[in-house]
Amino acid sequence: MADTASAGSERDKNLVKSGAVGTTIMAVCCFTPVLVIGLGAVGLSAWLTWLDFILLPGLFMFISLTGYGLWRLKSN
Repeated sequence: MADTASAGSERDKNLVKSGAVGTTIMAVCCFTPVLVIGLGAVGLSAWLTWLDFILLPGLFMFISLTGYGLWRLKSN
């Protein structure tokens, strides 16, 4: 029984870690011109028109994933 509890706790920690990493990456891409400069440098600036349709929902998804992982950690 202790093995399943520790395995669940490890999964919850992985949820929090992956959510935090994803949130950080999405936030850097949303709030700084990293993608604007990067895509402009390689000649793909036409892709910038749909960038907000991908980044903002992705940011929300990763924030939700982090919150869910934290909630599971606290409930165990």
